[in-house]
Amino acid sequence: MSGQHDRPESGQDETDESAEVNAGKSAPDGTGPANGEPDNDADAGLAELKALADENWDRYLRAAAELENVRKRASRDVEKAHKFALERFCSELLAVKDSLEMGLAAADKADVQSLLAGKEATLKLLTATMERFGVAELNPEGEPFDPQEHEAMSVQPSSEVEPGSVLTVFQKGYALNGRLLRPARVVVASAVPESSGDGDKEE
Repeated sequence: MSGQHDRPESGQDETDESAEVNAGKSAPDGTGPANGEPDNDADAGLAELKALADENWDRYLRAAAELENVRKRASRDVEKAHKFALERFCSELLAVKDSLEMGLAAADKADVQSLLAGKEATLKLLTATMERFGVAELNPEGEPFDPQEHEAMSVQPSSEVEPGSVLTVFQKGYALNGRLLRPARVVVASAVPESSGDGDKEE
């Protein structure tokens, strides 16, 4: 009798254990507690990151293309600047050339005074043109000698100007907007040697 009463108890234990095992398993549709809900948030996050990466890559490509276009435009502008930097200056010089040609054409019928007046007018025109473009004349006669702007051809004693000053200008110098184009070639004055005044003494 005691053996028959043990079986139901053992069967009940097995049933309980099976229920506990089944309780830990997921349902066939994947909604059981073991696996939880489908990981839709992770998929959405990956899709968002991919879209952001694609957008940033597209921006990078556009920026790189624009930078290349800017570089090409700058290169073309520099090339044009080198080619046509003197365009305006040359246009101004055409008037000087025209004046010279007209003077030569009229030379056969003109007298000396007319030729001289024509040359002076042409020189004034040329000087005005150079000044408009920042070319300054250096004519330092009587000024202190400046080795930065003057080239000393010789030194000569003189009482006309202070020692160390420019006595004579052999060739004028020129500067472009403060930058030396050609130094003025000059003679620099030095002090006049003092004579002894004693002469030869008679014995």
